[in-house]
Amino acid sequence: MQRYKKTLSIICIALLSFFVMSLGIRSYAAGYNWYIKRNGLGTPTFPENANLISEYDCYYIDKRAATSGEKVLYLTFDAGYENGNVEKIVDVLDKYDISAAFFVLDNLIYKNPNLIKRLASEGHLVCNHTKNHKDLSAATVETIQNDLKALEDICKSETGVEMAKYFRFPCGRYSPEAIKTVSELGYKTVFWSFAYEDWDNKKQPSEEYAIKKILNNTHDGAIILLHPTSQTNARIMERLVLAWREMGYSFGTLDELTSRNAD
Repeated sequence: MQRYKKTLSIICIALLSFFVMSLGIRSYAAGYNWYIKRNGLGTPTFPENANLISEYDCYYIDKRAATSGEKVLYLTFDAGYENGNVEKIVDVLDKYDISAAFFVLDNLIYKNPNLIKRLASEGHLVCNHTKNHKDLSAATVETIQNDLKALEDICKSETGVEMAKYFRFPCGRYSPEAIKTVSELGYKTVFWSFAYEDWDNKKQPSEEYAIKKILNNTHDGAIILLHPTSQTNARIMERLVLAWREMGYSFGTLDELTSRNAD
């Protein structure tokens, strides 16, 4: 009897797998966490599969700049909501004519449509960070398609802004298969080569700690991830911009990054 039950279970699993495949539904195994090992002013160490996922329009550093020593940075922000600090940071970026990329959720669009309009009108990219910060690393193709398309539609209907075709996985949770699906939707996946502990509004780092941490780990071709809801980041943004410029850095856009690293 036990052997019969085991055989029946195997048959059921096989039939279910065939049924799922026949519907064109692909589900993924558990995903990975994007991580980097900092190397001070040098190029960080990336996950082992970083080169593999690069073939699916995935970017995490300006490889040309890192190789040649060109001093260029790319500022990116993950913005789920506005608490007054996002606009303060945008004020600084606009003061110094810096274009950045903002990966947003539906909450920010619904509650702050004028901010989204401002970002687009002032040359910043409004990018896709999923509808509500859902982990898509192990999602089906259909789930990923629906989620990204839903946020596009919300952005267009609420603000009139066409979302830029750049995507960032929430919390850096990804899988190569999910990145492939994102690429098939016409999106380029953007990770980062520097981030730090700035997201917890109840546990903000001091301004001096943050300045030191960021500047001591700034490297050529860096894609920098910051959270614009951070009070610390809002307070230090102008000092950071001036310090980066004093170090000789210029600020590129994701359009420039992807076009020069496409090969």
